[in-house]
Amino acid sequence: MIRVGIVDDHPVARHGVEHMLAGAEGVQVAASVADTGLLPPLDRFDVVVHDLYLVEEGPAIEAVATLSPVVPVLVMSASRRPGDVLACIRAGARGYVTKDASGPLMLAAVTTVAAGGFALSPHLADALLADLAALAEAPEEAGEAARGQAPVPLSPREEETLRWIARGQTHSQIARRMGISKATVDSHVERIRAKLHAGNKADLTRSALQRFGDDL
Repeated sequence: MIRVGIVDDHPVARHGVEHMLAGAEGVQVAASVADTGLLPPLDRFDVVVHDLYLVEEGPAIEAVATLSPVVPVLVMSASRRPGDVLACIRAGARGYVTKDASGPLMLAAVTTVAAGGFALSPHLADALLADLAALAEAPEEAGEAARGQAPVPLSPREEETLRWIARGQTHSQIARRMGISKATVDSHVERIRAKLHAGNKADLTRSALQRFGDDL
């Protein structure tokens, strides 16, 4: 059973997400609140679906950063701005869906994040790639990767693993797709993390977008 917490200060939006998830087999809405501080203890959840913009506040990046080390966070927002998406990923969010998401897409995102994957509304990918391209044109701000240095070499199997991770696949799903054991996938991921200095799946996804671009 996937236990979900929902944080959104707009009752209509909050109840809409509840309705989307309530009829799904294997999903339980364990709490639905208007503010992060009203959530019960976080060990009661497998995923927290968190609105990005709460009333009279800026983006809830700090809340995402506080929650994400303890529980997987799926951000939802009306915003499609690449800056908002990247800020959430940097803060540790495991996914980002826009509020025009369908019920099946929201359910798939919750399920993916609960299973350890990364979920992103499909129409956001192009905007993210454009934003990363803009960073690549700003050497002083983007660091070594933006200075045109050659990408860190990965083996063909490591590259394939990285692509699947960026598409939101779990280690078990990747193992089945590649015809290898989950332990081998785990080893690939550890080597990729070490080579790319990536701390979590959000870092790996960001690295994949920079590395593969439209070929992802």
